[in-house]
Amino acid sequence: MESEKHGISIDVQTTYLSAQSSPEENRYVFAYTITITNIGEIPAKLLTRHWVITDSNSRVQEVRGEGVVGEQPHLTPGMSFQYTSGTVLETPVGTMHGSYQMVGDDGTQFDAEIPAFTLSIPRTLH
Repeated sequence: MESEKHGISIDVQTTYLSAQSSPEENRYVFAYTITITNIGEIPAKLLTRHWVITDSNSRVQEVRGEGVVGEQPHLTPGMSFQYTSGTVLETPVGTMHGSYQMVGDDGTQFDAEIPAFTLSIPRTLH
């Protein structure tokens, strides 16, 4: 079964960076730490990323590129890779989702979906 051979788990933690933000200029800076874990049976390499970033004005930014933070991690079964990156929004709340394009050591290419997560300054959402 493909789902057992190729499996990637993605966990996200977000932080609002108030020191780098400037609300009076509609500049809200967020960091996100992502842990990518190979929960499948076959080693896989992360090739590219695709992000869709939406602020609460419905302004959408799409970001595509090779690897993450300059790396293309190769994950053996059970191995994790963690990195921190960031984004700037014009509103105090937004969302991000996307996918990592992966290739298994068996040559199978597949997408690891990154579920939507919320970027929000503290005490904005109830």
